[in-house]
Amino acid sequence: MSLDRRTLLAGLAATPFAGRRLFADDFRHGLKNWTIEAEKPATVTVKDGVLDIVAPAGFTAWFKPELIGAVAITYEARAVSAGGPYDRVSDLNAFWMAREADGGSPLAHPRSGAFADYDALKTYYVGQGGNGNTTTRFRRYVGKPGDRPLLPQHDHAAADEMLTPNRWTRVRLVAEGDRIEYWSDERRLFEHRDPEPYTRGWFGLRTTQSHLRLRNFGVFALLPAGR
Repeated sequence: MSLDRRTLLAGLAATPFAGRRLFADDFRHGLKNWTIEAEKPATVTVKDGVLDIVAPAGFTAWFKPELIGAVAITYEARAVSAGGPYDRVSDLNAFWMAREADGGSPLAHPRSGAFADYDALKTYYVGQGGNGNTTTRFRRYVGKPGDRPLLPQHDHAAADEMLTPNRWTRVRLVAEGDRIEYWSDERRLFEHRDPEPYTRGWFGLRTTQSHLRLRNFGVFALLPAGR
């Protein structure tokens, strides 16, 4: 399916960092730019520029375009707590620069949505507010089933790095050469220097047993320092 140019090529707007906009999605054209994988039937709706996801089990939404080179991925997310059956405030998660171990696209190999199915990817991953909003972790997947590497310094449990119910959180993911970062509300939670960086791949929003909302999604090409 062709991508909506009005949605994706939304101008080379100025940003809070040195970059130019490559893609943008305000969800006013539905989900045509996304591929959904859900372990159990999920409720996914769009209203007034907000993507609303109620996921009873593992759920991933892949952004269809491949991302190449130095990029920042930005969006705002909200963990809903309003008495619903899956409003547990947990798992604002993401894959970025994700590829199959053989270099192929994860969109060409649909998965069930179960978390273990993604072990075979080469990708960066952050799970913010995982395990019932008790952990925030960064991982660099190496494409081996059953292997989810986790360094001690990338396993956080501080309360101020978890999710706040019913509040919009500004997220920024960075892949710029060997510098990999995850930002939450302009605070850098993780910085990883990767001697063998993943320099192209796909973005996937990931969650499980939760109710999330997403808005103002964008991807930016990062400019060299001094430009």
